[in-house]
Amino acid sequence: MSQVKSCGFLIVRGQPVSDFLLMRHTDRWDLPKGHVDPGETELQCALRELEEETSITSNDIEIDHAFRFTTQYPVVSKKKGKVRQKTLVIFLAYLVRDVNIKVTEHPDYQWFDWIPSRQIQAETIDPLLVELEAYLASEPKG
Repeated sequence: MSQVKSCGFLIVRGQPVSDFLLMRHTDRWDLPKGHVDPGETELQCALRELEEETSITSNDIEIDHAFRFTTQYPVVSKKKGKVRQKTLVIFLAYLVRDVNIKVTEHPDYQWFDWIPSRQIQAETIDPLLVELEAYLASEPKG
């Protein structure tokens, strides 16, 4: 089975986290993410995709390098109909300033209130929120 890798960000606001950003597709919500280009690191890919899809730049965020969410699942190629194994790597970043989000590849976006137990998308977003909730609970306070 061939492999494909996507990388992206979960962008959150607030300390403690108050909300998070998702991009609207025609049939679902998703994260700002995309496929890794040849020679690109996972973080470079995530930063590029974030800026391309939202206009949020590396200057607008503070990356939490201690958090990294990874999952794998099968996807069907739209062009050839073949099943491939997809690896998804999501980094966490805090928005550090107000930005004017400009969507380029999605119909819309939305800031969702921080409720980790909500059900948005079972394959990727739901387990990501659960893992982030556990991570945030384990962080030292102060």
